[in-house]
Amino acid sequence: MTLHRRSAVRRRAVPAVLGALSALSLLSALPAAAQPAPDGRSAAPPPRPVTAAEARTDDRLRSLHDRPAALRDFFRRLPKGGDLHNHLSGAVSTEHLIELAAEDGLCVDTATLTAVVPPCAAGARPAADARTDRAFRDALVRAWSMEDFPPGGNGHDHFFDTFGRFGEVTWRHRGELLAEVADTAVRNNQLYLETMVSPASDGAKRLAAEVGWDDDLAALHRRLLADGKLDRLVADARKEADDGDAEFRAAGHCGTPQARPGCGLTVRWISQASRGSSPERVFTQLALGMRLAEADPRFVAVNLVQPEDGDTALRDYSLQMRMVAHLRAQYPKAHVTLHAGELWPGLVKPEYLRSHIREAVEVAGAERIGHGVDLVHEDGWQRTARTMAARRVAVEVPFSSNAQILGVKGADHPFAAYRRNGVPVVLATDDPGVSRIDISHEYQYAAAAYGLRYPELKDLARASLEYGFLPGASLWRGDPTATGYRTVAACRGEHPGLPVRGAACRHLLAGSAKARLEWRQEAAFAAFEKAHSGPVR
Repeated sequence: MTLHRRSAVRRRAVPAVLGALSALSLLSALPAAAQPAPDGRSAAPPPRPVTAAEARTDDRLRSLHDRPAALRDFFRRLPKGGDLHNHLSGAVSTEHLIELAAEDGLCVDTATLTAVVPPCAAGARPAADARTDRAFRDALVRAWSMEDFPPGGNGHDHFFDTFGRFGEVTWRHRGELLAEVADTAVRNNQLYLETMVSPASDGAKRLAAEVGWDDDLAALHRRLLADGKLDRLVADARKEADDGDAEFRAAGHCGTPQARPGCGLTVRWISQASRGSSPERVFTQLALGMRLAEADPRFVAVNLVQPEDGDTALRDYSLQMRMVAHLRAQYPKAHVTLHAGELWPGLVKPEYLRSHIREAVEVAGAERIGHGVDLVHEDGWQRTARTMAARRVAVEVPFSSNAQILGVKGADHPFAAYRRNGVPVVLATDDPGVSRIDISHEYQYAAAAYGLRYPELKDLARASLEYGFLPGASLWRGDPTATGYRTVAACRGEHPGLPVRGAACRHLLAGSAKARLEWRQEAAFAAFEKAHSGPVR
């Protein structure tokens, strides 16, 4: 998703299927087998060995098919690793945004329901009125999210328009927003979050205007570096992050007896570039994000945001992939994950469905892609999928936003095609505040729509840490998507949840942030399986 509105040029509206996913918390049917793929082949990869504890937990899951509340609780308590595709401003609950707007003394334009700075002019009213005026509050919730959005409406435009309506609220409160999002992640039994922001956004815009554009990307990069200009911008971004961290700790009461749950969440930032902007601004934002990732361990990667179907995004897509490729060579320690293939027939002309995912993987060298919904509509898509599998390029799948924006769900979604071709898959939320969902909702949908059993859900959660950008060696051997999640030799024979006995395993966990979180998740799985053993009678 994006933090900005799409191009004003309209394409054919994609009907929303919000009704199908907004009621996912009520889904209780859990099919015994996955739905067939459109080509008739099995949608699931070959089954892996199942432990006795996993089998008993799967029995519990299937016994809850007619108990919606208990089923929802099962998915909430299920350990779910990390969220790797999350936009901070779109992740916050709408109710919290309204309260922040009230605290800041902002106004709301009553014609557009857009937050604006005070004083409240004619046609505007204080956001604080929403505290006492229920009808006004409900109208804001609907305008700032997908709440009550009618099936068949233009979900694409409404979804993206929400960011412009509440944008005056979100830019002021990075730490406060993170505190709320982190609490939600921990309540849903997650350990890790990678969330997207635009660091030093105003400064990047000014620097881009100063240096201008040059088709010679190496020369353009040198102009950004000249006289320490880009390094000053990196320093500004780090100061901005310091201020956000302080606000987060204060809002969460971290380090005090009243600490909120989110204080314990491991968080990393992804720097986003606005793909609908001028080429010089996109390049500047990408260079800033990559240089920042090499200078500050809180930042791990870059991404391109804004609607992929926007006019500028479509025109400059291949150029932007070359930008990423060029900068990757300059900043090899920075990671890359890219929105790619967030398109569907009817939203764009057929020629724009041919190669976006392939270019993201083969030209830009993306280590993960976000959405990837138009996979099977690309030329030679099977080869692209095989390349992703061979390079261990994961796809980040947010089911609800794919349905709300593109109208794609169930058998039309390429989830099964990715799994069938050995591509690593991670479930994600995207903009859960706008979508009115959480990560537990996405796992429950996956189980219901694709017949996933508990061991498959467990491996999806494992993947969300394995393909994250935390540094350090993995707990798992080789390619776990291809060969299964088998612990490395150093920790073989150890039992998650119990003290680690071997020196080699202790050394691995001490030296690897990734392995430590993976070990914590395995301990959480052991406790979860013990507590959810066997069917409910």
